[in-house]
Amino acid sequence: MSVKPRDLPRQLKPELEHDVARSPALGYERSDEVGLIRCLSHGYPTPLARWHYHDEYELHIITATSGKVFVGDWIGQFQPGQVVLTGPRLPHNWVSTGVLPEGGVPLRDLVIQFPGEPLQRAAEHISELTALAPLLERARHGIEFFGVSDAAQRHWQAVKRVRGLQRLSAFTAFMADLAACTDYRLLSSVQLQSTENDDELDRIESVVSLIMERMGEPLAATDLARDLDMSESQFSRFFRKTTGNTFTDFVNRVRINRACQLLMETDRLITDICYEVGFHNVANFNRRFLDIKGFTPSEFRRQAAARFRGAA
Repeated sequence: MSVKPRDLPRQLKPELEHDVARSPALGYERSDEVGLIRCLSHGYPTPLARWHYHDEYELHIITATSGKVFVGDWIGQFQPGQVVLTGPRLPHNWVSTGVLPEGGVPLRDLVIQFPGEPLQRAAEHISELTALAPLLERARHGIEFFGVSDAAQRHWQAVKRVRGLQRLSAFTAFMADLAACTDYRLLSSVQLQSTENDDELDRIESVVSLIMERMGEPLAATDLARDLDMSESQFSRFFRKTTGNTFTDFVNRVRINRACQLLMETDRLITDICYEVGFHNVANFNRRFLDIKGFTPSEFRRQAAARFRGAA
């Protein structure tokens, strides 16, 4: 008896991409031939366009078609010229929509993959590489750069056509330009601001960890201020300085991000998700969700289903 598509289990979670699956037949360069930095280009449709994640950083330059892009819990539009850097294990997919030429397009993505750990270890001995640290940290949330498309394509071609030390040189020149770019946006709702005060960083990280662990419980700034031996007004100024958000906005964003994950990866009822992440009023949950994500929870779930349409 044949199995109908609707009888198959629905995929909800991203696919982990293993190095063994990166066949030259799909356009990958062999790692033993190119080393740390690997270039890839592909058209659309392709088996490579799917909801997936991997251990490497990945830079995408879009050269053709338009459609929807999914990076973590972020949903947006893309068109030719988009440049995005994703961090390790951050799920992503670009799904072209609209009318495509018969047989698709031969070139849609210019890609560079690279691991972060070797660069971080090298930076311990080569001080110039420390300039990349803020860029790589931001990329863990996904970064979209603006106004760099032409330069990015030239950089990609420069990296692609050389090997060895010349490739490393071309790659670091590319990364240096991206690190210097100030016209960008992070694709994650919540991030910590940089601080040179280690004590402040340790304190805010402990607060954020507590918020993440107890997001489903009532959270009051007064209680956290007391734990840090601060007045509520001191805590509010400290929290705003180190996170870029008020305490209430930050908690709401953390809760909405968790709700996004549950909406994308489970079939649970929206009302159940609302209460699990710490909202006690469905109308308030819907309103906050719309303010932060630009969709209602039900529309977000419907839109997020499209992240699998590029799979082959």
